Amino acid sequence: MTFLSVNVNKFALIRNARDADLPNLYNISKKCIEYGADGITVHPRPDERHAKFSDLKILKNLTNEYEKVEFNIEGYPSDEFIEKVIDVSPDQVTLVPDPPEALTSSFGWDCEKNKDFLMEVIKRLKDNNIRVSIFINPSTKTLSNLENIKPDRVELYTYDYAKNYQNDKILAVAPYNEVTKYLEKEFPNIELNAGHDLNLDNLDFILKNIPRIKEVSIGHALVCDAIDFGLKETVNKYKQITQR
Repeated sequence: MTFLSVNVNKFALIRNARDADLPNLYNISKKCIEYGADGITVHPRPDERHAKFSDLKILKNLTNEYEKVEFNIEGYPSDEFIEKVIDVSPDQVTLVPDPPEALTSSFGWDCEKNKDFLMEVIKRLKDNNIRVSIFINPSTKTLSNLENIKPDRVELYTYDYAKNYQNDKILAVAPYNEVTKYLEKEFPNIELNAGHDLNLDNLDFILKNIPRIKEVSIGHALVCDAIDFGLKETVNKYKQITQR
């Protein structure tokens, strides 16, 4: 079974568009949980164009109401971000390398170039009892120094998989299988997450090929599907896949 964490950023984006509290992020996140989500994810950016830093404690308090529901915060580890994450103390923080102006996360960490920076950041977060995952590309060439960086998990950046899936699903998943086998051999204690552009069409295939994936974080596609199916039915459709 793979955990489904619903990224509620796009719900927050809709809320912010009218400078009002509709939809209320606490309420929409609570519905996601009650409909079956195993976790809630947010990615507060410096301009707060979707999730705001003021949302973090509210959502942490919400997930605390449930015994097995986790709260995951994604973001670039600036000093401000780290301080706010430590203050909130989520179950997991996912570190992404994208700059503040990025439209969305678009690449993983180069562990060679960012070794010292990631080592310092991850130690600080783990010293505060927060599980740390880092965004990675589907390439072993960018994963040197993982033994020194010491994340608890890595998150497979699945944009390339989703983009190539329609043309050749076997070819699309191949580099992800390669990275997974490398991690199993070299770093068996590092667990695996996945996310970005996963949807009802391509999710099942990658989970069947890489059953080690502990958690998927899905936001944009889930919100789009909710327009067609409604939120309850949409979460149920994703859960049917992750529970197989």
